[in-house]
Amino acid sequence: LYIDEENEAFLEKSKIESLLDKYCKFLPVPIVFGKKQEWKDGKYVDTEEDNVINDVNPLWKQKPVGLKDEDYRDFYRKLYPMSMDEPLFWIHLNVDYPFNLTGILYFPKVKSNIELQRNKIQLYSNQVFVTDSVEGIVPEFLTLLHGVLDSPDIPLNVSRSYLQSDNNVKKISNHITKKVADKLEEIFKKERTQLEEKWDSLKIFVEYGMLTEERFYDRASKFALLKNTDNKYFTLDEYKALTESSQTDKNSTLVYLYANNKEDQYTFIDAAKGKGYDVLMMDGQLDVHWLGLLEQKLEKTRFVRVDSDTVEHIIEKDEKTSVELSDKEKENLTEAIQSLLPNIDKTEFNVDFKSLGETTRPVQITQNEFSRRMKEMSAMQPGMAFYGEMPDMFQVIVNMDHPIAKQLLGEVKDKSKEETTAFASENARLKQVIDLALLSNGMLRGEALSNFIKRSVELL
Repeated sequence: LYIDEENEAFLEKSKIESLLDKYCKFLPVPIVFGKKQEWKDGKYVDTEEDNVINDVNPLWKQKPVGLKDEDYRDFYRKLYPMSMDEPLFWIHLNVDYPFNLTGILYFPKVKSNIELQRNKIQLYSNQVFVTDSVEGIVPEFLTLLHGVLDSPDIPLNVSRSYLQSDNNVKKISNHITKKVADKLEEIFKKERTQLEEKWDSLKIFVEYGMLTEERFYDRASKFALLKNTDNKYFTLDEYKALTESSQTDKNSTLVYLYANNKEDQYTFIDAAKGKGYDVLMMDGQLDVHWLGLLEQKLEKTRFVRVDSDTVEHIIEKDEKTSVELSDKEKENLTEAIQSLLPNIDKTEFNVDFKSLGETTRPVQITQNEFSRRMKEMSAMQPGMAFYGEMPDMFQVIVNMDHPIAKQLLGEVKDKSKEETTAFASENARLKQVIDLALLSNGMLRGEALSNFIKRSVELL
């Protein structure tokens, strides 16, 4: 055996150990590499005992009935010694007909970046390591799982397209999907509290599966959970029963309200709760895509973020009350308000006038559900890059029932454009209500925020 200069690294003990650890860790026959060492007289010295580097009877080959939870956790740490997190759940697979399949699959705590979670399942054939890239062997969403699969019935060294058409691979893939759904449904039925406690770490996996596998959607729709802003959990059917009577609009469409930031959207959440509505929390990486899927699947149901419009117009119960303004009045009020709005890159403001009642805030800023959702989805779908380049569109809604709005209308309705702009630049009350709306949306910063604070003190 000869080693050229370029490959002399393969003579180093650490390099050999790393290769043996990767490819021979679970071979069914003992592999000896040198002798075990012990610390003696200030240094490591060889003992007489052989250093066996592999486990000839790995956990997935053992019968589940004799194993404890700690055995599975220890094996997980053996597979992923650098992982800081414990697995959420696990599944022990043991099938000998109509195909041979053994293994252990772990549900990890999925982080925010899906791509970083892939290629964690190790594929073996009779305990011989094959690959840690299992695309084409298991469904796309299952590549987020960790663990080991061992099967002599999976063809090796063939193309992904061939794997997808192989009958044994299809059967194995379908079986694994079924076992994953079985496990989650079992936990939901027997230990629902445990599922709720771990749902925030688990939901991206379930949502991914529902988005990409029709068969999994049918199963998961029974145990997938929705969380509201009060940290309570509901199944899809439970949440429909909770909200159907109060959140069905005049067109018989059930409207689910949601927020993605409880603090930033507090005023809108509070306004919705004031109407007796419930608000969901949707702050996950795949939530926007998942909502779109649910809108397709659930009859006469739509999801609307709580700050996409005034709460009176998100769930319309009656015909809209029109606002009677002349073109001149609209033009002057719009000019006054637009002159005080900030110049933000790739952001546009449109002024609208609505009748919202005397107790509703005089000015609110909302963002259209469709355009905002398309921009959010474009961040993960290259084919939608067009939406990502579009400006953020906000509606500045003036409540013409509020006394302040009525007073401002009376002061500007007969002015010229120049007079209206000059009036707006000097009117502390108009500046204040616009800044309050900007502040509610986290859009008041820097000098504008400092000026708002000074003005607020002066108005005390």
